[in-house]
Amino acid sequence: MIRLKIRKVGNSLGLVLPKEAANRMSVTDGDPVFLTEAPDGSYTLTPYDPEFDQQMEIAEEGMRQYRNTLRTLSK
Repeated sequence: MIRLKIRKVGNSLGLVLPKEAANRMSVTDGDPVFLTEAPDGSYTLTPYDPEFDQQMEIAEEGMRQYRNTLRTLSK
């Protein structure tokens, strides 16, 4: 577990990620990160957008369903 400290940044609050945490998350200055709330009330900080994953699952299902049509259209 890595302990983070909340700091004032202008009129907002921010967190500073230690270098080792940023390296493990593969994020650099300016990269977006997402704070998601779990059903139990806990939070997860991740560089991956969970909504994008849901959209990609829907898109992949549509591509599987219409595979032959998409193949014909690509010619």
